[in-house]
Amino acid sequence: MNFRENITLENSRVCLSPLQMEHFEELVCISNESPELLQFSPSPFGSPELLKEYMEIAIQGRKEEKRYPFIIFDKLKNRIVGSTSFGNLSKKDARVEIGWTWIEKAAQGTGLNKQCKLLLLTYAFEELFMSRVEFKIDSRNRVSRRAVEKIGGTYEGTLRSHTLMRDGYRRDTTYYSILREEWKGIKKEIFGLD
Repeated sequence: MNFRENITLENSRVCLSPLQMEHFEELVCISNESPELLQFSPSPFGSPELLKEYMEIAIQGRKEEKRYPFIIFDKLKNRIVGSTSFGNLSKKDARVEIGWTWIEKAAQGTGLNKQCKLLLLTYAFEELFMSRVEFKIDSRNRVSRRAVEKIGGTYEGTLRSHTLMRDGYRRDTTYYSILREEWKGIKKEIFGLD
């Protein structure tokens, strides 16, 4: 993955483009309205100051080639509705994580997240030639766990007391993955594409 390249992924429903500080004003409305969107994440969120910190960390992660953050632009609503990222890329092991995803409540359950994951998975397997895509989710986050299961993610286990949260709670983290040899079948059966 070329972290210096401005990667844009899009289809008829959604466009993912690099997160920039210029997106702050659009994202802060979502953050202020629904601070609970990242309740299961160790990332800062829920106030203008915390969102700014969240964005700075994400953008710095791209500079350090650790994370590639995107904004999610909903073409039906004609506006930004959230953010998602690639992260923890290992070229040697041909694996990458998809995560840090949050979408405004009004866009949840509309198929938008599925279309985001389609774009990210297609890029990971067909452009980056990854062998494995990972998803790490707080074990309490049943909505996100179901969403990953619906797109073909395989549950691999739970790491106990894995991540320290901002409130001092130590979360258990569930791991899911999709493998390269599974992708063709998932793309056809779940996303309806050849």
